[in-house]
Amino acid sequence: MPARILVVEDDDRVASALCAALTRAGYQVTRAADGAEGLTEVGRGAVDLVLLDLGLPDLDGLDVCRRIRAASGVPLIAVTARGTERDRVDGLRTGADDYVVKPFALAELLARIEAVLRRSRPAQSGAGLGATVGDLAIDLDSRRVTVDGGPVELTRKEFDLLVLLVRRRGTVVGREEILRAVWDTDWPGTGRTLDVHVASLRQKLDRPELVRTVRGVGYIVDAAG
Repeated sequence: MPARILVVEDDDRVASALCAALTRAGYQVTRAADGAEGLTEVGRGAVDLVLLDLGLPDLDGLDVCRRIRAASGVPLIAVTARGTERDRVDGLRTGADDYVVKPFALAELLARIEAVLRRSRPAQSGAGLGATVGDLAIDLDSRRVTVDGGPVELTRKEFDLLVLLVRRRGTVVGREEILRAVWDTDWPGTGRTLDVHVASLRQKLDRPELVRTVRGVGYIVDAAG
């Protein structure tokens, strides 16, 4: 099944050209003309990646990005004319997996889409809507986690932390990156909160070996897990 890409773009001309190019590249494409429609489409769950314009007519694109990230682990690439270093940093800290500045080369955008989808696939099932690690299963749509078939109640932050680590399975995720992605901050004082959440995850999942500490660096879910 081809990856399903949601294009959130208010400019009809840009959206038409981009959707046509993505379709030719073999993707299944849906277009949303504003932020509210984009949030609705993501809420339906049938999306594998979002291309999000930040200059939307109804909602600020960063707010849309933040709301998508709070509700879903779907990969997201910001595609925007906002090209300053501050803009890029804000976009990535708000939750974008990548940031592409208009005007862009189509080949570069396609390569970035492939790279983001490739990084996200270890955390996705065949339908792209969940993740499994041994007897642990994550449903990204309903934000539910089960272990050996039984439900595990996680807080929003615990769930987001687990999804981030599983999506990056086999790679050490640094403490600062986790804090930016899950807590939207890089303040070192939040580090203790991160440690508490990891400890809680291990206890609730009853899988203390699942999330391994890499001392002085961060955490990793092993690829062989």
